[in-house]
Amino acid sequence: MTGSREARDIVVGIDPARAWKLPVAWAADEAYRRRLPLRLVLAVPPRHDSQHVDDTPRQNALRREGTERLELARDWVRGRHPEVAVDIDLRSGHAATVLVGTALHARTVVLGSRHLSRVAEVFDAGSLVVPVTAQAACPVVVVGDAEHITQQPPYIVAGIDGSASSAAALEFAFDEADLRNAAVLAVSVWQPPVFLLRDEEVALRAQRALLAETTAGLSEKYPDVRLTHEVLVGHPVEELARAAEHALAVVVGRRGRGGYTGMRLGSVVHGLLHRAHCPVITVPNV
Repeated sequence: MTGSREARDIVVGIDPARAWKLPVAWAADEAYRRRLPLRLVLAVPPRHDSQHVDDTPRQNALRREGTERLELARDWVRGRHPEVAVDIDLRSGHAATVLVGTALHARTVVLGSRHLSRVAEVFDAGSLVVPVTAQAACPVVVVGDAEHITQQPPYIVAGIDGSASSAAALEFAFDEADLRNAAVLAVSVWQPPVFLLRDEEVALRAQRALLAETTAGLSEKYPDVRLTHEVLVGHPVEELARAAEHALAVVVGRRGRGGYTGMRLGSVVHGLLHRAHCPVITVPNV
């Protein structure tokens, strides 16, 4: 998390063929809270390479439709938050590549999700979630379901596994919670091995020590954020999703960057994208 990112905008990837209001609403609210500009990005696929097909009429139609969708979303944001500066950005290129490029200069990138199965998400040519989440240089917010704002007090779940990226995710969670007057639930999940080679209580003590070490100092930095710790036993995806069932969001670290298909995306991150019923925020170690 760098200080220069504070001056950057929040980017939303608009899908011309699918619902856009949930991710745009999340991004508009975030831009309002942080007093940052919002940029709505829509990519028009490049022309066919065939020398025998003139797809100029198709390209022109796609650009018109894209512009109309962007203008509609912009007007909707202005109705929701008149104070937020909104730009629309129609690009040419593959959507995932375009959005990964915009992530270099964004504070966050926000996407919608249809909760496709893992296989369907990977092989759906129009899917942005896997490749952008795997490659983006900034935090990525995937909004497949609305925040659970009726839960009182509101809270954000942070998944902790001892990695540098999970430490970055925890700080992101604290920053979000501070902005929203919410609490942070820091969760570490111990998955018992098939053959238990060590005492379970020893393993759980190690997990508690990990939580205490990772969270040390953040309560002093964010004194208004209430922090609770929880060590859970089971499968990390299932336990984190269960812990976040009524949360504003679940935040996890993301290690490295995969190829275009995102096949190197961590299994926990990938699982949460399809299992969690709240926004999923992935944070790289930067």
